[in-house]
Amino acid sequence: MAPSRASDFPAAPEGDHQGLTPEQLQTFYDDGYLIIPNALDASTMATLLQETRDLLSSFSLNDHPMTKFSTGEDNKAHVGDDYFLTSGDKVRFFFEEDAFHPTTGELQKPKHRAINKIGHYLHELNPLFRDATLTPLHAEIARGLGYRDPRVLQSMIICKQPEIGGRVPPHQDSTFLYTNPPSAVGFWIALEDATSENGCLSFAKGSHRRTPATSRFVRNKDGAGTEFVGVEGAQFPQDFDVEVNEKEEEVYILGEVKAGTLVLIHGNLLHKSEKNLSGNSRFIYTFHVIEGENEYDDRNWLQPPERGFSELYQQ
Repeated sequence: MAPSRASDFPAAPEGDHQGLTPEQLQTFYDDGYLIIPNALDASTMATLLQETRDLLSSFSLNDHPMTKFSTGEDNKAHVGDDYFLTSGDKVRFFFEEDAFHPTTGELQKPKHRAINKIGHYLHELNPLFRDATLTPLHAEIARGLGYRDPRVLQSMIICKQPEIGGRVPPHQDSTFLYTNPPSAVGFWIALEDATSENGCLSFAKGSHRRTPATSRFVRNKDGAGTEFVGVEGAQFPQDFDVEVNEKEEEVYILGEVKAGTLVLIHGNLLHKSEKNLSGNSRFIYTFHVIEGENEYDDRNWLQPPERGFSELYQQ
């Protein structure tokens, strides 16, 4: 069954300090995601898009380990080498699996058309992306969502390259950024139009209320590589209105959006995207916020830099 399409959502409120309206908050709590058109102004969007292109063109292959980003489908190991595990306080480049020849292993795409994503510390090391992340609007959104001490722990440019941009299977962000209790919310910003042809997101509406976070993506106990383990702590956010799961199969709603749109994604929400078989890229910028007062342990694959995760409520 083809997924249905998301209906129109209210645009971002006027001004930089108003956060979310009551209607928008209710939509987020009910559905587990919120689509906010025109959240990023055209000038900032153009600047970030050009910066993304400059980053893709200027990085060096000379000392690159050619790390591929794998989601772990088809019995392939999820990415977990040292280049990935030590990227929490750096800006690094991860290749699409299909950018390489299946037999020879040689790179068969130009480097600027071969990268899956850039991460994971753009929000501190790149001034342009820092200015677009640690904003009064995002702080007000976090305040409206009830965060006491919101911390930005990772940021990424996801490229979804033409013809080879990989499929991302249904997943929950809390699996990869687990706090006890869960508290992650993704801020996902379209730098280009995201369509069904180039691999837009799809959402299982309301699944955040009926789908517990049952697994975590962690470092192996020997520190080399990654694995998925069961969640021993809370599986839903604190004081959360949980529903009994009576669905045999989730129905996914297409989230086609225009460039400049902000999408908020609850950490327990099931969402996915299909492979980009079109001739157009689907560049987006995303960062994730967690509650700084919740437990974040040393098993998580992403470990905080020496200064700690970035405060969204700037002093």
